[in-house]
Amino acid sequence: MNNYTLDQKRFTGRGNAAGTTTNVQRKSHTTIPRGSILEKLVEFAYSIPDFRRTDKGNIRHVLGDIVMLMIFARMSKCVGRADIIEFGRHNLGKLRSMGFLHNGVPSEPTLCRVENGIDDMGFAERMAELSKEFHDELVKTSTFLEIICIDGKAMCGTVQENGRNPDIVSAYSPSTGITLATEACSEKSNEIKAVPLLLNKIDIAGRLVTADAMSMQKEIIDKIRKKEGCFLIELKANQRALRYGVEDKIKYTAPLFTYIEDPELGHGRIEQRTYNVYDGLDLIADKDKWGSNLTVVEFVSNTTNKSTGTETTETRMYVSNLPVDTPWIGKAVRKHWSIESMHWGLDLNLLQDCIKRKSTKAARNLDTIHRIVYSLFSIWKGRRKKLSDKAKGLAELMRHVSMSFTRLLHFLSQK
Repeated sequence: MNNYTLDQKRFTGRGNAAGTTTNVQRKSHTTIPRGSILEKLVEFAYSIPDFRRTDKGNIRHVLGDIVMLMIFARMSKCVGRADIIEFGRHNLGKLRSMGFLHNGVPSEPTLCRVENGIDDMGFAERMAELSKEFHDELVKTSTFLEIICIDGKAMCGTVQENGRNPDIVSAYSPSTGITLATEACSEKSNEIKAVPLLLNKIDIAGRLVTADAMSMQKEIIDKIRKKEGCFLIELKANQRALRYGVEDKIKYTAPLFTYIEDPELGHGRIEQRTYNVYDGLDLIADKDKWGSNLTVVEFVSNTTNKSTGTETTETRMYVSNLPVDTPWIGKAVRKHWSIESMHWGLDLNLLQDCIKRKSTKAARNLDTIHRIVYSLFSIWKGRRKKLSDKAKGLAELMRHVSMSFTRLLHFLSQK
């Protein structure tokens, strides 16, 4: 195993007579496996720009140390700041042996200042760089395009002055389980303005972007086409003329292709899905606005409740620029729901909605930490060879690493 020594700059807890902080250079004798998840994580933590005035005052803790403590604690099922501090005190000896927290565990006010002080946009950009590095390593070639799911999530633990929860739009890779980038909606706007900014941060050339009906906007579609990507976006009544025009014409138009999936039993119901694919030239009237190379997908779900025998039918419409004879278009429709599962995992396992933050900036920094933690577990599974390890869920892995700090370090030492 190749090891390397991490050099870090530490600060003493006291200033000199002039009121400035004395900088002490010390070597950390921790050995971190080269190429491990932990190595990349440490590099990420120490790349975050320090917002504090380091030439004056009493700077006791390195910002990278505090970020690593928060990530370690969140992975170990710690929720609030008090839990993070208790985690740090309990494992202080091991953390110091690794070169972290030379001056002890930061206080709760310090954690609060850090969460509110870190530049949230810069923090999210650093996360995107870390995610891209792991994503490029783990992404697998397949018979169809790689899918990138885009959707927003409200931070329910934070309420803005206008009474709304801050909304964060993210780009998620279901094949790797990694959040590629995030963009926060400004206080007086919505996802429509945030999605184009998010698309500027990621490479979508040769990839399929899936999104809900909010993203069915000409500006967004033009942006995806300009970046040489494909799209599959749900069509609802927010585009009234387009939706109702397609519904009227589809009754008298035969689909070019029809895909019927085998019945699926789950959650007490039997569901059979049918996908009817139409050429957009036959259904879309305003071709000058939306373009001519469009495909319309009609998704029909027939569900039978197993206990009562009640049958229900649901129909949804999607617009895409994929060829009409794409055989896996149904899989792409269903893959979009993986980002909803990821959001559900953030709330269920990391209790994101239960954590209250007063400022939008702190809420976004908290979201970035949580998405890093979620991605770390996905990266570990992506690097494993055993199928049983790849099948483990987030709750199971969190329970495993939270049992001891040694298990957590062994987990992050995965190469």
